[in-house]
Amino acid sequence: MKTHYYLGWFTNLFPESLGRVLQEDITDRKSIVMISSNPSIYEHEGAAEKSWLDHAGIMFDEYHLINYRVQKEDAQILIQNASVIFLLGGDPLNQNSFLMEYELSDFIKASSAVVIGASAGAINMSAKWLCSKKLGFEVETSSIYKGVGLDDFSILSHFDLENNIALVQGELSHLSEEIKIYASNKDCAVRIKGDKTDIFGNVYLISNSNIQRLDETIVGVNG
Repeated sequence: MKTHYYLGWFTNLFPESLGRVLQEDITDRKSIVMISSNPSIYEHEGAAEKSWLDHAGIMFDEYHLINYRVQKEDAQILIQNASVIFLLGGDPLNQNSFLMEYELSDFIKASSAVVIGASAGAINMSAKWLCSKKLGFEVETSSIYKGVGLDDFSILSHFDLENNIALVQGELSHLSEEIKIYASNKDCAVRIKGDKTDIFGNVYLISNSNIQRLDETIVGVNG
């Protein structure tokens, strides 16, 4: 059963309830492979995401970071052998380009590893996503980008949604007629496990131009 986590950005580590669910899902802890969103910058990338997992008591025998220091073929082998694949937060455009250049998408889709994406990584895990200036991207022309396509929906992650609901609904209206869109701010998660979808935090569903807040299903003492 394949398990995918689409995360926002966690400023104060994982809350207990989310960390508990991750612990239950991540039973194989031999190797975690982190995929860069800034593959030309090598220092400290993935430190925040690693700290979230460490705090939740999820540690691995091997840690690997895929960037331009890793050869394409070696990167593909690392993904094939991974227990967990983590697409890091940062620059979604750089990461998207890197995924295409290194031809990693098919290897990620074929993997039985738990796949996690934070912010930019979550966006690029989805089937497709809208890159537009109104949504905070530094571009002049709006474009649709193809993601890894682990699940048949789009993600808008780590965006100040609560203060921009009308803008987001209008900007994503056309895409939402074609595909479901999950939109969230910080400290949120969408978990797909088999046919089941779980929600943590304030997550909205945009479908056929309509927007609705989804009920949380991952709850606990601190959830």
